[in-house]
Parts: sequence; C-alpha cells; structure tokens
Amino acid sequence: MKIDRMRIFMTRDKDRPRVIVALDTDDGLTGWGECYNHGPDLALPPILDYLYGFIAGQDPSRIDYLINLLIQQSRFPPGALGLSAISALDHCLWDLSAKALNVPVYKLLGGAVRDRIKVYAGVYTAPDAPAAREEFDRLNAEWGFTAFKLSPWRIDMHAHRWGNVVKASADYFRSLRETVRDDYEIAFDAHAKIFEPVAARQLGNALAPYDPLFYEEPLRPENIEMWGELKQGLNCVLATGESLYNRNEFLRLLQVKGADLIQPDICVVGGISEMRRIATIAEAHFVGVAPHNPMGPLATAVNVHFSAAAQNFKILEYRLPKGQAYVYGGNEVEQRQGETRYVVDPYLPKDGYLELRPDRPGWGVDMDEKAMEEEGYIHWQRRVPKRPDGSYAFA
Repeated sequence: MKIDRMRIFMTRDKDRPRVIVALDTDDGLTGWGECYNHGPDLALPPILDYLYGFIAGQDPSRIDYLINLLIQQSRFPPGALGLSAISALDHCLWDLSAKALNVPVYKLLGGAVRDRIKVYAGVYTAPDAPAAREEFDRLNAEWGFTAFKLSPWRIDMHAHRWGNVVKASADYFRSLRETVRDDYEIAFDAHAKIFEPVAARQLGNALAPYDPLFYEEPLRPENIEMWGELKQGLNCVLATGESLYNRNEFLRLLQVKGADLIQPDICVVGGISEMRRIATIAEAHFVGVAPHNPMGPLATAVNVHFSAAAQNFKILEYRLPKGQAYVYGGNEVEQRQGETRYVVDPYLPKDGYLELRPDRPGWGVDMDEKAMEEEGYIHWQRRVPKRPDGSYAFA
C-alpha cells in the first residue's frame, strides 16, 4: 500500500470555508482529513502541495514516521497554517491505516474506553433567558443535549465601564439559572477578548456562584505564565487551549497550573497523533480534555475516535451539520440556517451523546465528493472590533 495521489477540495460548512484533503493509495483506498480554517484558507492548497512531496509513494501506515518528517523538515516549528495542513494529512493517514485493516480508527488507538461521546451544543451568543430556555429545550427535545456554551457578553465590553460589564454577565447567568432547567450545564466562552488577568479573574468569579460548566479562554494565549496567575484565586473551572499548537505549549500551561480543562483542536495541533500526546501530558497532571471543535462533520468524526480512546476525555464541542450558521457574540439566537453536505452520514447526537460505529472502518463516515465540488469555496474573514478610541481590539 503506497500513497499515490492527493486531492484537495475547497468547499464550505454552512457559511464557513473548509479545506478537505483526500489521500489515495495504489490499492484503491482513500483517507480523509480536514484542515482548520485559521485564514487565509486559500493559502492551504499550496502548502499541502509542498508537503505532499514528502509523503508521496510512502506507506501510509507509518504515521508517526511521516508526520515527524513533515514537522522536522520545517526546521523552525510550523505555525498555524503549516500545522493545519499537517493535521489534515495526519487524519488521512489514520483513516487509511484503519481502512487497510478494516477497523475503526479507535481500535488502532488501544480500543474504546467508553461506549459513547458526550457533547455540548455551541450556541455562542448570549440570548435573553427566555430565548435561551427555548433554544436549550429545543436542542434537548431533538437531540438530547443537556450541556450548552454561550457568550458571557451582554453589553459591549469596550463601550461600558468594566464593572458594569461584569455585573451584566453575572446578572445574566443568575437569570439563566432561574429560568432554565436545573440539570442543564452551561459554559461561557470569553473568546480571548480580555487583556488583563485581573479583569479576566473578576469576570470568572462573577460567573462562579452560578456553577458554570467551564469558563473558556478569557485571555490571549501568548504569555502562558499569565494563565497560572489568572488561575490563582479563580473560583470556577478554567478551560483553554484552542490557540496552542503542540505538546510543549500545553506542558508549559500545565506546569504553571494554568487550566483545569484543556481544549486542544485536532485540526490545529497536527492531528490525532499530537492530540494523543497532549492528552497524555494532561492526564499526568490530572487535567481533563474537552476538545475544541467548531469545525465540520469530518473533524467531528476524527474527534469521536480520539475521544473514544482517551482516558481523560470530558466532553466534546459540537455543531449540528444542519441548522444555525456559526456566529459569536450578540444577544439573539442565530436565525440563519444552513446545511453541511460533504459528509453523507455525519455523527448525530442521541440523548446528548455520539454513538460509536464499531462496524465502520476508518472514521466511520462516507464523503460526498460531488457535494464538495458543487458547494465550492466561500470567503470568510474575522470581524475585528474597534474600541471607542479607534484602536483595534481582540477578535
């Protein structure tokens, strides 16, 4: 079995672009992977073309050997775009290796340590409590969700006094707890918008009395030691990691006691190979893993297999392939609808969990190449906010 072709599909996941990669072998197998869309997404195909030259003609079952080559040949550590491309190729190699043996990928990872994967629904805005209750109850009735993630921002953090911003968030969470079912778990994603650790701690402690599932990424990731400072005196579960790239960065985060829960992204860190190493380091520090997963249904499939085999897995971020478009912030439930078509048979929740597919090899899903070609590329870029003084704030 040798790798003899790579194909790249520029397609879309509702209103977001996606870069999907296929590696074909000389004996007729195809492995599939999904890149992270850091932007600019159109830069990924030439990077993939360059990387393919190192693995063409190779045995895809030598996964660690080939991924190590891709990382080491960079000489300097690859960044966001390089690791996004390597992640997709890593996914392809695992898919091919499992298909060659006619087993699910999780069988190659030591087998399943759980029977199903708990998921939470990303709502991502901060709707009024009655609207949130309606949305939570709808998602619970249709899919069994009992865990949800919202934005904590009820008023513009740049246009109001910080104390009022914090009070608005605390009042909001209290109103949610008084309005929604008591068994619902609610997480808040601050989206790395806060600059000062003391301000991030103030917001977290204002949310803490109402028992958040976790308080996610209030700070930027660059100064890891600041996460250790933030954690001191914080009275709720602190989660972070979507913007970190490798085991070394996560080791530093854990050494400074900067997180109670880590959130590596399987499409960012270099694929399932690096994800497993990160999870092992976290397990040694008695820290759980809640993978960052705002991507499409192929990325979800990859995460299912990682989560099935990881002892310290906690919960997986999940976006339905049909329904609301992706949005962050604001005070409304997103109304724009869309459908992601490139996976024929996506993993869908049942009673708030994703079921394993032990009789399906590889990732356990089929891809629709025609749909990928029909949907095509859609441009997307981040909206960077401005402060009242005209300077740019964190996106």
